[in-house]
Amino acid sequence: MTKPLTLTPISGIPLIQPGDDLAKIILQALAQAGISLEDGDVLVVTSKIVSKAEDRLVNLAQVTPSSRAMQLATQTGKDPHLVELILRESSQVLRIGSGVIIVEHRLGFVCANAGIDHSNVQQPGWVLLLPENPDASARALRRRLETASGARLGVLVVDSHGRAWRMGTVGTTIGLSGLPGLVDLRGRPDLFDFRLQITQVGASDELAAAASLVMGQAAEGNPLVHVRGFPYPSREASLGELLRPQDQDLFR
Repeated sequence: MTKPLTLTPISGIPLIQPGDDLAKIILQALAQAGISLEDGDVLVVTSKIVSKAEDRLVNLAQVTPSSRAMQLATQTGKDPHLVELILRESSQVLRIGSGVIIVEHRLGFVCANAGIDHSNVQQPGWVLLLPENPDASARALRRRLETASGARLGVLVVDSHGRAWRMGTVGTTIGLSGLPGLVDLRGRPDLFDFRLQITQVGASDELAAAASLVMGQAAEGNPLVHVRGFPYPSREASLGELLRPQDQDLFR
């Protein structure tokens, strides 16, 4: 019998500082919530707490803007120090507008301002970069949690991204381990025995969006969600399987 899908926001996560043991903090918060990890459980964590633990904080005053950064800052009205960081975190600039720079991040996905964030950063004048390697962060966290619990788990690192054709941000996968990113349903029958031809499900993105609903986006303070009943088998995966190849991207 299939388990119902449940998503439980976990409170009790303190403000994360550089060097904090994130696995230990998560285990303590789960224990306080009365949750014992079981095979197939998934833990969804925000990129923000991963980045803070990995000391991805940058003081803008210590960044020297390049001439390219100065040019883009003039065109967009953004701080040239921030623009310089955006360029450093990106493989290419795709579009610019008032207050926004759309880039291909060095990790391969397209996003605004290279995912660099001011929100929920305590120090004035500091910003937070995305994790250096979110897949590796997810793998390391998963191994620690599996060793401590004895359960086979998945770990999903998520960030809030906009979408090309719609308003608003949604939770999106930027790193994962122990669960599929993409589920290929091609060849499976539908209700009338028609074989699916093109259906591939962005399963981890669907879960990321669901988790972001219970995490909140402002002062809720819920950077961790426990998931039980994820409907797809566990396997090793990486962000790469979710990224559309450039030769299939009709919007570049």
